Amino acid sequence: MRYYKKISVLFVIAAFCSIHATAQKSWQSAVVKVKTNGELQYIPDSMCNTIPDFSRVGYYRGDAAIPRVPVVKTVTATGNNDELAIQAAIDELSKMSLNKEGFRGTVLLKKGLYKINGTIRINASGIVLRGEGNETKLIAVGNSQHSLIAVSGTGSVKELPSTRKKITDSYVPTGAKSFTLNSVEGLKAGDAIILLRPGTDQWINDLQMNKIVPKEDTKQWTAAEYDLSFERIITKISGNTIYIDNPVVMQMETKYGGGEIYKYSFEGRISKCAVEDLYMESEFASDTAENHGWDAISFNRIENGWIKNVTSRYFGYSCVNLGNFSKWITVDSCNCFDAKSQIIGGRRYSFNNDGQMNLFMNCHATEGRHDYVTGAKVAGPNVFYHCTAKNAHADIGPHHRWAMGTLYDNIVTDGEINVQDRGNWGTGHGWAGVTQVIWNCTASKAAIQDPWVSGKNYCIGLKAVAYEGRFKGRPATKWELQNDKELQPVSLFMAQLKERLKHGR
Repeated sequence: MRYYKKISVLFVIAAFCSIHATAQKSWQSAVVKVKTNGELQYIPDSMCNTIPDFSRVGYYRGDAAIPRVPVVKTVTATGNNDELAIQAAIDELSKMSLNKEGFRGTVLLKKGLYKINGTIRINASGIVLRGEGNETKLIAVGNSQHSLIAVSGTGSVKELPSTRKKITDSYVPTGAKSFTLNSVEGLKAGDAIILLRPGTDQWINDLQMNKIVPKEDTKQWTAAEYDLSFERIITKISGNTIYIDNPVVMQMETKYGGGEIYKYSFEGRISKCAVEDLYMESEFASDTAENHGWDAISFNRIENGWIKNVTSRYFGYSCVNLGNFSKWITVDSCNCFDAKSQIIGGRRYSFNNDGQMNLFMNCHATEGRHDYVTGAKVAGPNVFYHCTAKNAHADIGPHHRWAMGTLYDNIVTDGEINVQDRGNWGTGHGWAGVTQVIWNCTASKAAIQDPWVSGKNYCIGLKAVAYEGRFKGRPATKWELQNDKELQPVSLFMAQLKERLKHGR
């Protein structure tokens, strides 16, 4: 099997660094320093919280190059409801055995115009749908809201019986990759676990999310709905201390219920699926039309997949929409152009992520609302890196109900970047997020706030006009900026990734 060379990752890093090598002036954040040997140093606060390591996101947590999977099936366009031919090729491939790398093969769509009346579905592991770049054009036809391409397994997380353990540390800081349990019986390195931070009435009350100023459809937060689950892997066990692959992205403390872990299964989740090298367009009746293609590509119940080199135009909601059971997905070099819908809520989320440990990089959007965005209770880490948004009609950032651990790194928009208490917007969005790191971004204006309790956000190198946000009196995040100097490292994500690859961690 032919692979994109791993050196390509290092090439991107080297090229990014070389652009800025001639900078005469530079400055560093108070919370992340670059030591004389080039290594990163994280400065903890009084409770030992640090900015997390975001480098283990995307396909195979950044440890494997995206492969070039061989073609097994080829489809040629007829221009007349080609959905059936494409689906037949995918379904036939789904019946084949996985090879030793875990792939069944690629369905290649030759250049041409493909009219798609419904949704192309991939429901089995190891399948890649590939075109021949912008010359392979898929047109979503019909008068209903639907995904053009949907990739999804089945099922959900299931706790394995008798595996739940209690975290005994009174406080586990943000950024930590280890903590102590009351027992490690039955656990070993390599186990997949859920790190659980339970919702409690006290936490909801102190966060003041049971006191959202009501309107007709406002829903107050309740503890039972805020058990927060993070998928992790045990990397090492020493005594009763376990070490995990990805960091804690929200502090856990005894007064708010502490934390627990348990082993789990997810039998229906698929893996190693991808969509690449395609142009997708939706038919539409008018600039505010609503009954037409909604998502160009949706992923859910999938791990270790990718979406690369795709362009969507005229869809009502997104180019890429990752569901809450999507993890370790890379979205690279994708475009979401010229959305067609009303410019109101629930539309134009160009690149939406509700999953965990996902990476969006080198993407571009026009005429969107929330172009790089997360939804409710999104359990990071997640990264949006080196992306742009033009003619933005709303803001970039966590959209509602407590997203955790997102890095917005070198995002440039002519709209806003906000992390704030959204109050009764929607049906009661409330506090949008915690451990949201805004690094070296550019926007027209920004409101970056810290929640009342349970963590803070980071605003480092953001070039924008600061404003108070929707509500007065919310704690403002410390804003670190020196306009006359260049922030070092220029990209936190790239610096973290470079350091990890260098040491083979």
